[in-house]
Amino acid sequence: MKEFAQGDRVEWKTSQGKTAGKVIKKVTKPVKLGNYTAKASKANPEYEVETTQSLKRAIHKPDSLKKTR
Repeated sequence: MKEFAQGDRVEWKTSQGKTAGKVIKKVTKPVKLGNYTAKASKANPEYEVETTQSLKRAIHKPDSLKKTR
């Protein structure tokens, strides 16, 4: 499983194309962000990320994120 640390630069695919941002924190329990409820756990963590351009936040599974420089 991919692991990311706070502050890591990452990118992910959206319906508009690739989006870049940074990891805010690792999520290890169910949490709601906007209209989305992440079903994260210690065994299956997800990551809260913030986009570089709009500063919006979202939660993604590690397999959907790719580390960048």
